[in-house]
Amino acid sequence: MFRAILPEGDFDCASYEQTENGVELYTDEEELIAFVPYANLVAILNEEVDSVDDRSVF
Repeated sequence: MFRAILPEGDFDCASYEQTENGVELYTDEEELIAFVPYANLVAILNEEVDSVDDRSVF
């Protein structure tokens, strides 16, 4: 599970695909949830990574 962080909020998604102009966020069934331009994207976090063990995740 991933979390896309935007300035106005966030999206949970099962997967994502990077494109030339942004990222496409998908459900478990591979349905498109949203397209987020890179200018509006703060970060994509892997929710399965424990932030205590990986200091690069804040």
